[in-house]
Amino acid sequence: MNQPLAYQARDRIVEMILSGELGPGDTLSEGRLGLLLDMSRTPVREAMKRIEAEGLAAREGRFLKVRRLTCDEVCEIFLLRETLETHGARAAVGLSPAVLEAMRARIEALMLVGPGEEHWRIDDDFHHMIAAASGNPVLVSTVEALRLRTCMFDYGRVPDRFLKGCREHLGILDALRRGGGEEAAQLMGAHILRARNAILAHLEHYEERKGQ
Repeated sequence: MNQPLAYQARDRIVEMILSGELGPGDTLSEGRLGLLLDMSRTPVREAMKRIEAEGLAAREGRFLKVRRLTCDEVCEIFLLRETLETHGARAAVGLSPAVLEAMRARIEALMLVGPGEEHWRIDDDFHHMIAAASGNPVLVSTVEALRLRTCMFDYGRVPDRFLKGCREHLGILDALRRGGGEEAAQLMGAHILRARNAILAHLEHYEERKGQ
């Protein structure tokens, strides 16, 4: 599948940050990155905006500089997600069967075609649906912000999580359909912790490579 140039640029810059090719404090320059990636400034500029939003870069004056997501930050992010999203899952027992079945159909269709841009749309919609069931707009916006901080770890970096994550989503939907709010909360908690562990393993892999 051909990805938009801005997505390709973002993915390659993220890889450079995670691998250490771009280190903490390095300035992200549209011109330099454009030359390195053999791309025009426009997709590189869009990629840099996304990377800043994801928390891998921060403004220092007029410069955008690299910051690396640490294992401690990942643990903090997922601790908050586990707390908030398990609460949402308990409340999601009130979702209608039609809503649950529509989401199930989307996930099952995704499993047949494999990962792609639609994967993130469905993943975002699933977690938004669960969070929104809480009826708490602050919880919803917080979950969305936390998810953004780790979305660079997509199916390209943790491919083993694609089908496993889909099956875990289906399990949560099954629990909700049965009216098992507490069961859904437990399954959501386990789902989030497995995603956290996959990301930590990925970060540790990069640290080992840099240490060799």
